[in-house]
Amino acid sequence: MGSCGRERALRNALGCTEGVPSRRRRALSAIATTPAPAPVATRALTGWRRIAAFATIGMGMLLAALDATIVSTALPTIVGDLGGGTHVSWVVTSYLLAQTTVTVLAGKLGDQFGRKLVFQLSVIIFIAGSALCGLADGMVWLIGSRALQGIGAGGLTVTATALIADIIPLRERGKFQGALGAVFGLATVIGPLVGGLLTDNASWRWCFYVNVPLAAIVVVAARWTIPRVPRGAKPRIDYLGMAAVAVGASMLILATSFGGTTYAWGSWQIIGLLVGGVAVLGVFVLIERRAADPILPPRLFGAKVFTACCALSFVVGFTMLGAMTFLPTFFQYVEGISATESGFRLLPLVVGLLITSVTAGNLVSKTGRYKVFPVVGSLVMALGLFLLSRMDPSTPLAVSSLYLFVLGLGIGMSMQVLTIVVQGSAQYSDLGVATSGVTFFRTMGSAFGAAIFGTLYGNFLQSRLPDAIAKAPSVTPADRATPEALHALPERVIAPIVDAYSEALTHVFLWAVPVAVIAFVLALVLPQVKLADTVAGAAPDLGAGFGAPDSPANEEVLSRRITNLLYGRHRDRVLDLLQSGEEDLDAAGLWAVVQVHGLTAAGHHADVGQIARSRNLPTAVLEPPFRRVISAGYVEGDLDDLTLTARGRGAVDRLRDDLVAWITDHLEGTSDNSPEVIGTAIASVVRRVVVERAEADISPAEEPLVGAGR
Repeated sequence: MGSCGRERALRNALGCTEGVPSRRRRALSAIATTPAPAPVATRALTGWRRIAAFATIGMGMLLAALDATIVSTALPTIVGDLGGGTHVSWVVTSYLLAQTTVTVLAGKLGDQFGRKLVFQLSVIIFIAGSALCGLADGMVWLIGSRALQGIGAGGLTVTATALIADIIPLRERGKFQGALGAVFGLATVIGPLVGGLLTDNASWRWCFYVNVPLAAIVVVAARWTIPRVPRGAKPRIDYLGMAAVAVGASMLILATSFGGTTYAWGSWQIIGLLVGGVAVLGVFVLIERRAADPILPPRLFGAKVFTACCALSFVVGFTMLGAMTFLPTFFQYVEGISATESGFRLLPLVVGLLITSVTAGNLVSKTGRYKVFPVVGSLVMALGLFLLSRMDPSTPLAVSSLYLFVLGLGIGMSMQVLTIVVQGSAQYSDLGVATSGVTFFRTMGSAFGAAIFGTLYGNFLQSRLPDAIAKAPSVTPADRATPEALHALPERVIAPIVDAYSEALTHVFLWAVPVAVIAFVLALVLPQVKLADTVAGAAPDLGAGFGAPDSPANEEVLSRRITNLLYGRHRDRVLDLLQSGEEDLDAAGLWAVVQVHGLTAAGHHADVGQIARSRNLPTAVLEPPFRRVISAGYVEGDLDDLTLTARGRGAVDRLRDDLVAWITDHLEGTSDNSPEVIGTAIASVVRRVVVERAEADISPAEEPLVGAGR
C-alpha cells in the first residue's frame, strides 16, 4: 500500500488523540509522517521450493559452523605431520578472528549488492580456503588458509540468517531462524567427532577436503533455489573500525601465543605486541566515537547489563572453545585413544551443555529472571575445570565423563541466556548492534581462549618434556610425533612422556579455574532488570549460544518481537482484532478479504482459482467464503477478478490501525525517546503481516509478490 493510502488510513486512527497514551500517540505520529520504506522483493516460497532454499542455506551454515571445531581432534596428528606445535592453537584462532571481523562487512555488502551474490561468493572463498588447507605443507600455510576459510565462513553465517528473512514470511520466520541456529550450534559441538572420524579413516587433510564438493553443491544449488533480492541503499561501512579491532586483537593474541615459547615474555617483541595491541584498540574506541555507523557504539557500554553480558560472553567463549580445543589432545596423548574415540569422549560435555543451554533459555524467556543462571553456571564451570585438572592416566572413563558433563552444565547455564538478556534489555534503537556486540565478544573470547590455552600448554610441556625424554631414551622423536606412534610402544617405556603430557594439560585446566571465578564475580554484579514481555514465549535460537556471528538490523529484531507478540503462545491476535469489529465477517471471510487486498495492492488479479492452486486446494473449497464476502459487500466482481469495496477497504484499514494501536500499547521495553524507531518498525511489520497473509506464488515464470507499494 502506498504512503498516501497508509497515511490516510492512519489519520483516521489519529483523528482524536485525546486520552491516548503518550508513547502510543508519538509512535502513531511517527508512522503517519514517516515515508513508506522502500519496497523489497520477498518471495514467500512454499512447499518444496521453501524446503530446497532452506536446505541450501542450512548447508552453508553447517559448513561454516563445523569448521570452527572440526580440527580439534585432528590437531595432534597435524602437529605430527607439519610441526609447529607451540603455535597449533592458531589453526583455530585464525579462523575465528577472520570470521568475526568480516561479519559486519558481509552483512552490509549483502545489503548493497544482494545477499544471494554475497552468499555465493562467500562459499567460493570458503572452497578456496578449504582446498588450500588440505594442501598445506607447513603450519604457516595452514594458518593463513584457515584465515581465508574464516572470511568465507563469516560471510556465510551472516547472509544465511538474512536470507531467511528474504524468503520466509514474517509469521513463520521464528521457527526457521531457530532451526538455522540449531544447525550452527549442533555443528559446532559435533565438529570434534567428525574431525576424529575423518582423521582416523582417511587423513586430517580430509577435514578440509570434504568441504570442497559439499560447498560446490551449495553454490550450484543457490543458483536455482534462492531468489534474487534487489539491492538496497548503499550502506555506510566502518572500514577503519573493522581494521582497528582486527589488528588490535591479533596483536594481543600473537603476544599471548608467542610469549614464553618463541620469545621471552620480557622481550621487545612481546612487549611491543602488547603495547601496540592496546594502543590500536584505544584508537578503535576513538574511531567508534566518530564513526557514522560504528560496528560497536561506545554508548552501549553505558548500560551495565550490556557491559556485564559482553564480559561474561567473552569469558564463556574463552572457556568453552579453549577446553574443547585441547581436551582431544589429552585423550589422545594421555589415554592413548584414537581421534574418533576422542571425539566421542566429548559427548558428555556436549550433552550437559545442550541440556542447560536450552533449559535456561526457555526459563528466562518465560519468567524474565536470568541472573541466577550465570551465577550458578560460572561456579559449576569452575568446578568442572578444577575436576578436569585432577585427571591423570589412571582416571576411569566414567569419572572423566562425569567431569566433562559438569563442565558442560556450567557452560550451558552461562551461555544461552546472555543474548536473550541483551535483546530483552537494550533500547530498540540499539537492538541490532547490541546483539552483534554480545556475539562479537563471545567469538573473540573463543579466539583468545584457544590462543592462551595453547600458549599455556606449550610452556608447561616444554618445561616437563626434556626431563621425561631423558627418562625414556629409547623413545625417538618420530615416536613422539603423533599419539598413535607414541602409544604403539610399551606402556612402561612411554610412561614418563605420557605423564609430562598429562601434567601439562591438567595444569592448563587448573589455570582456567580463575577465569571461571572472574565470570562468577561478573555475574554477581550483573543487574537484574525487567526484560521486554515480547521476549516471553520466543523459541531460543540455539546458534546464539555458540557464538554464531550475527548482526541483525534493528527492524529485523523488532520484527521478531512483534511477530511473537501477535502470534506467541499459540494465539492469532490478528484474527482476534479483526473479529472484534465486523459482526458479519467470520474467520474465513476475514482471510478472503485480506487475500483480495494483498493481491490487488501488489498489482495482481485476485483470482480465487489462482489462490486455491497456490495453496494446493480445490477451488470449490475456497469459493464459499469468497461468495459470502461478495454478498456482504466487502468484495465485488467475478471470482476470477475480485476487488475490494469501500467497506472492504475500511475493514483492512481498521485492521492496520487496530494492530498499530494494540502493538504500541502492548510492546514492552520501549523508550519514550525513540518513537520514530518504534513507529517505523511497527508500520513495516503491520504492512508485511497484512501482505504476507495474501502472498501467493503465481507460477515459477512470474514475478513474486512484493511488499505494499510496488
